[in-house]
Amino acid sequence: MVEEIITKQIADELMKIEGETRTISIKGDIEYVIYKRGKESLEKIENEMKNLGYPIKYNEIRIMDFYPIGLEAIVFLVIKKLFNFSDKEFVEMGEFNSKLSLIVKLFMKYFVSIEVIAKHAPKMWKKLYSIGELEITEINKKEKLTVLKIKNFKLHPLHCLTVKGYISNVMKMVIGGNVICEETKCVFNKNDYHEFLIKW
Repeated sequence: MVEEIITKQIADELMKIEGETRTISIKGDIEYVIYKRGKESLEKIENEMKNLGYPIKYNEIRIMDFYPIGLEAIVFLVIKKLFNFSDKEFVEMGEFNSKLSLIVKLFMKYFVSIEVIAKHAPKMWKKLYSIGELEITEINKKEKLTVLKIKNFKLHPLHCLTVKGYISNVMKMVIGGNVICEETKCVFNKNDYHEFLIKW
């Protein structure tokens, strides 16, 4: 469980992280909170972001714009602080985001097989983030498993949970059955990259 610590100093440090993200991710994060905690949760998030010095207005977010990537980490921590979301809920947030994502819809025509997804997954990642490289490094249909790697990307441990949920749901769309996704390597555990093992 990640502690729900967010201060102005921590927010400032997170904003120093190089890279950008499409605001479609941030808007999806907030939409999930509204779905789980009701419309009144939006005002709480906006007030807390304003207090930290990084105000955002949900209704003014243009989903295909790029924002500093640290902003998403701040939003995660604000959500954690205000609503005490569990790790499971952050995984669900990632799943929820993938269902709404225009990026996923853009690449839906490639969701015909794991091999085709492996070819186009790096492009999907680049549509969302200006940093990091995603690749599928192993596909073993006999053992019913796939290994996915994300290199040169370090945002916040909560992001690992949402990525896990996002990957899980995209793989469910491809495979059409139950999927188990586990992060087997993580840059926050002294590894050089993130690695996710997907089984079905």
